[in-house]
Amino acid sequence: MAATLIFLGTLIFIAHLFSYLFSRKRIPDVLLLIVVGLAIGPLLGWVHPSDLGQLANVFSSLTLIFILLDSGLGLSIDSLRRYWKGVFQVTLLSFLFSTAMATAISYFMGFEFSVSLMIGTMVAGTGASIVVPLLNQMKVSEYTRTVLTMESAISAVISFVLALSLMDAYKMGSMAVGSMVGRVLASLLIAALLGVVAGIVWSSLLDRVRKIENSMFLTPAFVFIVYGLTDFLEFSGAIAVLCFGVVLGNTDYFKFSFLDKTKKHEMKPLEMNEKGFVKEFVFILKSYYFVYIGISIPFGNGVALLYGLAITVALFVVRYLLLLVVGRENSVNDRRVVSLMIPKGLSAALLASIPDQINQAAGRIVIPDAVMIKHVVYAVIFFSIVTTSLMVFLTRKNLVKNEANVL
Repeated sequence: MAATLIFLGTLIFIAHLFSYLFSRKRIPDVLLLIVVGLAIGPLLGWVHPSDLGQLANVFSSLTLIFILLDSGLGLSIDSLRRYWKGVFQVTLLSFLFSTAMATAISYFMGFEFSVSLMIGTMVAGTGASIVVPLLNQMKVSEYTRTVLTMESAISAVISFVLALSLMDAYKMGSMAVGSMVGRVLASLLIAALLGVVAGIVWSSLLDRVRKIENSMFLTPAFVFIVYGLTDFLEFSGAIAVLCFGVVLGNTDYFKFSFLDKTKKHEMKPLEMNEKGFVKEFVFILKSYYFVYIGISIPFGNGVALLYGLAITVALFVVRYLLLLVVGRENSVNDRRVVSLMIPKGLSAALLASIPDQINQAAGRIVIPDAVMIKHVVYAVIFFSIVTTSLMVFLTRKNLVKNEANVL
């Protein structure tokens, strides 16, 4: 127990050190955290995924809740309205073609079509925890910065909605397209409605809640309740939490006149310190989770690594070809940056772990090849982060040389 506590405490310090190195050297901290996991897991054999047991499932659910809440809070409706054209072109087209390519490769490699589509939706988005810090250290236009930031948020939302919908269809026991779409849409709409209502209610009570001593954790506690109740009703707790976060991040769009008249229940957004509290939790959970990914990367499963590498290469090719068609009005530098910014992050990792959790909870195979899904997606995360890091380093080095030659 003492050794475990020392390791957990030390890891937090290491995570902050890696974050500092990221800001100075532009080496993604999540890559370094994965390397730590690789070192203590596959390389040295100190920890195995099986050692964590059910704790891994609880930890995954907790991380999922916080990352969805943070994603919802960071999804700006104003920015979406302002840059909708660029966001639409880059986000939706990239997501569509990336999903199609990853699905095709997975199907070619032997997965059944629905499982292949699930993998495709998991890896089609980008990781905000990597993209946003990299953008903060690079010279790109405000338009490109906003589009890529919005893409990382929106693509995560789309990934969650589609992948969770496919998993729900498996749990319902039917993959018939018509009935699946109807039941899934009903589930998502009701979950979204529950999340919006919960967000309106909570934001209307925030002024009173803040008067309670030590109330900072009450918002996450309320989110746990929203997630649990929605899941208990057999709707999507994840979608409910996401919509809850969107409401608290964009309260001006959800205000109602009857609430404003009372003044006692006027809707209030989360304050900066409250958002910072959520982000700190996301940072801590992210740090542990990427170490867990490193521990779980299947270096003993050469097939999964090969599949992951093939999908990663295909995703970069698709992204590059897409940028030859859209965004021609942007500078060469900006288009080059956009073509590189497709590392996979926490949302892909969380989604990849859920099929295996579903099978374990049911005590039977609900989703086929669940372990292989996890291994392949983890491999894509690893290879995409490594590739992005290397390409960004080389791109910045060439830009510096070009600037020096001009001077």
